[in-house]
Amino acid sequence: MNTIVSKYLVLSALGLLVFTGCKNESETADEPWQSLFNGTSLDGWKQLNGKAAYRIEGDEIVGTTVANTPNSFLTTTQDYGDFIMELDYKVDPSMNSGIQIRSLSTPKFRNGRVHGYQIEIDPSERAWSAGIYDEARRGWLYSLENNPKAQQAFKQNEWNHYRVEALGDTLKTWINGIEAAHLVDDQTASGFIALQVHAIGAEDEPGKEIRWKNIKIITKNPQQYSKQMSLPAFNTKNNLTQAEVASGWQLLWDGKTTEGWRGGKLDHFPEKGWVIEDGELIVLSTGGEESAAGGDIVTTEQYQDFELKVDFKITEGANSGIKYYVDTELNKGEGSSIGLEYQILDDAHHPDAKLGNHEGSRTLASLYDLIQADPNKPVNPIGEWNTARIVSKNKHVEHYLNDVKVLEYDRGSDAFLQLVEESKYKDWPGFGTFEKGNILLQDHGDRVAFKNIKIKVL
Repeated sequence: MNTIVSKYLVLSALGLLVFTGCKNESETADEPWQSLFNGTSLDGWKQLNGKAAYRIEGDEIVGTTVANTPNSFLTTTQDYGDFIMELDYKVDPSMNSGIQIRSLSTPKFRNGRVHGYQIEIDPSERAWSAGIYDEARRGWLYSLENNPKAQQAFKQNEWNHYRVEALGDTLKTWINGIEAAHLVDDQTASGFIALQVHAIGAEDEPGKEIRWKNIKIITKNPQQYSKQMSLPAFNTKNNLTQAEVASGWQLLWDGKTTEGWRGGKLDHFPEKGWVIEDGELIVLSTGGEESAAGGDIVTTEQYQDFELKVDFKITEGANSGIKYYVDTELNKGEGSSIGLEYQILDDAHHPDAKLGNHEGSRTLASLYDLIQADPNKPVNPIGEWNTARIVSKNKHVEHYLNDVKVLEYDRGSDAFLQLVEESKYKDWPGFGTFEKGNILLQDHGDRVAFKNIKIKVL
């Protein structure tokens, strides 16, 4: 009887194992994967930028390096926002490549240059495969220098497997089942997927190959199939990326306190009119009156040659500005402190867009009242973040909006001085020509949020 019971228990256990195995296989089969490559044609794909050769060989897409051409990208014709993707690749050990996700190509950005998140393919000794790079924009966002386990997971001259999750503002990657990168960043919410063949140097022989296969994606309820990750997330919000640290950027605002800032006409930070919420520095709405509540805020330090980046989000009908080369001693009376101004405005709903001494010179990203920004500038909708960038070196100044240059001028030139003479600033001595000055965020009585305020001294 004991023998019979034993046999029954063994058979039951085996049955349980078989049942459990079948259940797991069934769950995997039920995941709503879709193939991005049909195995017979490149329908649903197109090539951008460089002229590297792409071909189909069996169930693989093969990319081959070509001399005298920039980076090449075989991109999906469809954009993807939230998704989970898996694929396999095998790469020549001397190549560099990557898989673009949520990437873009627009005429306004470097004549169509592909840009966006890249899941790195790096067979070099550095071994940062599955790290996250921002192609043609910010550089490295999440390297593998502190993740030796992931570095060692790459298989040279063999097939490697990637899993990529892009859910909301969170990106997660795995290489051959090993956790690689965990990034929180809201720069781009949607875009195409692309297979990169990197440009080669003049000394490199063309004809080296990278192969991809088993490219599949989940877009239907991808959150349901997300995997937990033990790696700590790096959040780019109010933090410096690895590339920014390496190139000398500094935070102008720490995302938490008022350190480094004071009122434009005060020796301390305003006690009203400004709040800090969820990593955002917000000027509150007080009916649109200029500097009537908390007033402008300025940096406690002054700057001469610099590159400045500020993310801003406006409300409908809002007016504000980023001023530079500000002399807080110029205007001790009512109104805003005096300085060159990168205009922040809802062009569609604020009357200032149709005012100004020079047509269009009070529109978004313009040099306020002096020079109009390119009317074809790339603007994100109300309620979404936009990025202002100001570069000033040796009196040459450039304004950028969302990585696109929208105007440039030379401080102190005859043309600039003539513009000033024709503007509201003509009565302020030395306007716009000071050697250095404060950076200012304007209180114009409308709710505007700021974050990721960074500067690089040039």
